[in-house]
Amino acid sequence: MDVKIEESWKKVLAEEFNKEYFAKLIEFVKSEYKSRRIYPPGKFIFNAFDSCPFDNLKVVILGQDPYHGPGQAHGLCFSVNDGIPFPPSLRNIFKELNSDVGKEIPSSGNLIDWAKQGVLLLNATLTVRAGQAGSHQKKGWEEFTDAVISTISDKKENVVFILWGNYAISKRKLINENKHFLLTSVHPSPLSASRGFFGTRPFSKTNEYLKQNGLEPIKW
Repeated sequence: MDVKIEESWKKVLAEEFNKEYFAKLIEFVKSEYKSRRIYPPGKFIFNAFDSCPFDNLKVVILGQDPYHGPGQAHGLCFSVNDGIPFPPSLRNIFKELNSDVGKEIPSSGNLIDWAKQGVLLLNATLTVRAGQAGSHQKKGWEEFTDAVISTISDKKENVVFILWGNYAISKRKLINENKHFLLTSVHPSPLSASRGFFGTRPFSKTNEYLKQNGLEPIKW
């Protein structure tokens, strides 16, 4: 099956794309796009991968589900298109970024610049029905994205994995902590952020680790 995805990812995930579950997943996703309103737009399903080639990858931020409101999702977790109001979690991420490294809160919630510097903004599920959070969970996406995390852990070294919230933290079992750096905290959602997200300084800690390992820090 031909999957339109950046070449370095196509190479390292070739085995996954040939598995039976993936073929079923793609059939399901195609039928959903034909019959319903699905986010993100089809061309952005693999945007996280296309914007951050495997060879450039230095950091992984893991989300759960794409945004399910109009114009929000564009294939990068926590990120929204230019001109779209910040969802609450993203607003809190920017607040922490401001207090951590002094960066002014930006006018756009589009995180494409992070991706281009080597930050894989990966949702565990890559598609969703409009207005129905979690509607494409347990259809095969999680099996695929678990394989992505395992592949990064196996084939790369000195990657920073930023895991916010219990769901993301549950993926730590896929990561070799002897050769990668994990940063975990509660989720930036307003429901939990004040209970241990603010003050965790994930952005400066990421850059300290990258510099210690001879890698270019991220311009957040």
